[in-house]
Amino acid sequence: MSRSHLLDALAEPAERIALLHGDQSHSYSHLCEQIQQARLALLTQGVKPGDAVILHGDYSVRAIATLLALYLNRNIVAPLVDLNERAVATLQDAAQCRCRIEVSEQGLRFHSLPKPEGATPPHYQRLREQQHAGLVLLSSGSTGAPKAILHDFDELIEPKLDKGQKKPTTILMFLLFDHIGGLNSLLNTLLVGGCAVLPSERTPQAICQLIERHRIKVLPVSPTFLNLILMGRHQEQHDLSSVRLITYGTETMQQSLLNRIQQVFPKAKMLQTFGTSETGISATVSQSSASTFFKLADKNTEYRIVDGELQLKTQSQFMGYLNQDTDNVTADGWFRTGDLVEQNEAGYLRIQGRQKELINVGGLKVLPMEVENILLTNPLIEDCLVYGMPNAITGQAVHMDVKATTITCKKELKRYVLEHLSDRLETYKLPVKINKVDEIAFSNRFKKSRVVI
Repeated sequence: MSRSHLLDALAEPAERIALLHGDQSHSYSHLCEQIQQARLALLTQGVKPGDAVILHGDYSVRAIATLLALYLNRNIVAPLVDLNERAVATLQDAAQCRCRIEVSEQGLRFHSLPKPEGATPPHYQRLREQQHAGLVLLSSGSTGAPKAILHDFDELIEPKLDKGQKKPTTILMFLLFDHIGGLNSLLNTLLVGGCAVLPSERTPQAICQLIERHRIKVLPVSPTFLNLILMGRHQEQHDLSSVRLITYGTETMQQSLLNRIQQVFPKAKMLQTFGTSETGISATVSQSSASTFFKLADKNTEYRIVDGELQLKTQSQFMGYLNQDTDNVTADGWFRTGDLVEQNEAGYLRIQGRQKELINVGGLKVLPMEVENILLTNPLIEDCLVYGMPNAITGQAVHMDVKATTITCKKELKRYVLEHLSDRLETYKLPVKINKVDEIAFSNRFKKSRVVI
């Protein structure tokens, strides 16, 4: 693919607004100018094609322009929002990054990194021979060191340059700059001439203010964040009527939460999205806005279900991990997502939870989502989190954190929860420990932080 196709696609909208950030708007012409400035900076600083580079920053016109400049320069780029020690060490050692570019309001700062030790990853040689760019994404690392996930950046971008006519829209860039979903939303928006609104902070109050101010039409978020909006009653303080499409993913949506969201956004279509850092984001179709069932409707995606687990093959599938074996890819090339799904008679899928989150109570399996979904139908329960903890007799037992501000007594909360669940669940699925909490823990990607033993 000629890289001029990307520049042509960005130059065509010219004076149309590409990015809104704070009080500033940036046209496509200005974005193209910033890309050329970033390319010149790479040349001046001696960043050569094929070099692995850390790009430290969050959404801004300069960070986006630098990301695209690194792609055009055929670099292997690792975007990083949070410059924590563990992430940097992984990128220096496993990804062999030789340079870190820091994006700020003042400009770009280049930092040389120690020369990498060890052999060059074999995938790098393939990228360099094909004159392709690379993209390195880090997993959340919630249960250990983050995985360094390597993509062929060309394979992610090229399909987006051949989408035909698609109506430009205004989208809020909620998903992170170093997240596969965030990058997918950004590229999809810019390559059809849309407008991306860049948040300076991701609180329910700030996001709802942006929706109202810029008349946001597309809102890609997580179920956890949608629940935060409802719990804070932010929909009563802001005009959110412009929203026409809410795409939700990154974690499983509870049916009870979806029902409440529909009441708040009656004009919005609800769409379950699906993707992984390893396979990219696949196009989906929900059975209806009221349903958590969906189909993978992407010509570049194949799927199969093996022992209840969803497995994928995609055009945008990763090349491999840089710091561990790729043991979650089968011998015949299928990626094991770790997601447990059910399929209805119409062929639609529903995610039941993560395989690693299954609770084994004396050999009987408990899906945390099943318990949570039932409890959240109760109007006094604002949120809850179910997880397994070690138990000397049964191996594991069901534990639960519950947020219910109108119930002040811990003993009363336990009685209330068990009364609600006992006639709806088998005994082994009932929680043996119920913790009253002020907040349900979630990650910086607004996914519930579930304990995994």
